[in-house]
Amino acid sequence: MSDYIRQQVEARAKAWEEAKALLDTAAAEKRELSGEENQTYDRIMADLDQRSAVIDTIKAQTEREERAAEAMKGFESQVKPALSVPAIDDAELIRSLARGEIRSHSFEKRDVLKSSTGAPVPTSFYDNVVLLARKIGPLLETSTIINTAGGENLQVPSVSAYSTGTVSSEAAAIGESDPTFNAFKTLGAYKYSFLTQISREMVEDAGVDILGFLSQNVGNALGFAVNGALTTGTGTTQPTGIVTAAGSGITGSTAVSGAFTADNLIDLVYSVDTVGRQLPGTGFMMNAKSIAAVRKLKDTAGNYVFSPALSADKRDLLLGYEVYENPGMADPATSAKSVVFGHLPSYFVRTVGGIKLDRSDDFAFSQDLISFRATMRVDGNLIQTSHVKYFAGGAS
Repeated sequence: MSDYIRQQVEARAKAWEEAKALLDTAAAEKRELSGEENQTYDRIMADLDQRSAVIDTIKAQTEREERAAEAMKGFESQVKPALSVPAIDDAELIRSLARGEIRSHSFEKRDVLKSSTGAPVPTSFYDNVVLLARKIGPLLETSTIINTAGGENLQVPSVSAYSTGTVSSEAAAIGESDPTFNAFKTLGAYKYSFLTQISREMVEDAGVDILGFLSQNVGNALGFAVNGALTTGTGTTQPTGIVTAAGSGITGSTAVSGAFTADNLIDLVYSVDTVGRQLPGTGFMMNAKSIAAVRKLKDTAGNYVFSPALSADKRDLLLGYEVYENPGMADPATSAKSVVFGHLPSYFVRTVGGIKLDRSDDFAFSQDLISFRATMRVDGNLIQTSHVKYFAGGAS
């Protein structure tokens, strides 16, 4: 598996070199990419993203296998041989799949072609639903997460100024200098939730893993909504988003529709104080459209400011800092805050018990519906505002 990941990383690096060659050729000839070159460039960018997704998927699968192996330690000797099972018809097998009693089954071959009308046996069967490809967002990954049992207000302090050292004369009194603190940032617990109902027949009769699909849908729906609020939330009836709380770093030039340049991003980096740039977890956050624009940028020396990751456990780099893709960020546009940079763990996220999924067979008893309620209580705020700054497009 590690060899395959290494091959994907190497292929990504090779594809990036091809993309740079296209851009360099057009730059040397002082022209834009031709239509054919644009198609080639877009294909290479899609390949980069696809290989990155493959690497992430394999890493996640490997981690699951390792956790499963760890959980099974000590139980190896307790595994018993499977007993013979009496034959049951195909309909009951499918119902057993839906109920989760069995995970898979190979149907026997019949004299029925897959093109036959009303074929009684499916030619192929898969008990999972293919989900929409949607990135949920990184803020539950990059932030400092505080998980509490209750949802009472949580106050977090931050320093506004350090003590100051001064020269003291011999035998003279030493002056007092105490650090000062900002007003507490209070983290509450906003509730994100939804209710969904499915018929009992759907659970018992459908040839789909409904409950497995439901659990994935819950995590996706709540995770996407929460990440959006933690990104751009107003702080009134929702969390204060990292973009909302970030300090003003750089504003772009006018008449460029909010686009940023390599110089803008360099200035954004150095708008954050020295310590903030050097803390672990410092990086950029932007959406896919901004990342696509970043990949074409060069500094004044003609060097690309973007560089793809050279190993599976690393992220792509921009000016030497990690890049996090966040679909909740705005596209580059006039007055839009499309990029943030800084110490991302300075943004605190408070959760209450994580995502909770409850089932009720009684709520819609008269309709024989099974009701599922998903809830997540969360709040967030940037505790040290000097640690994260944003780029905003020019006003016009």
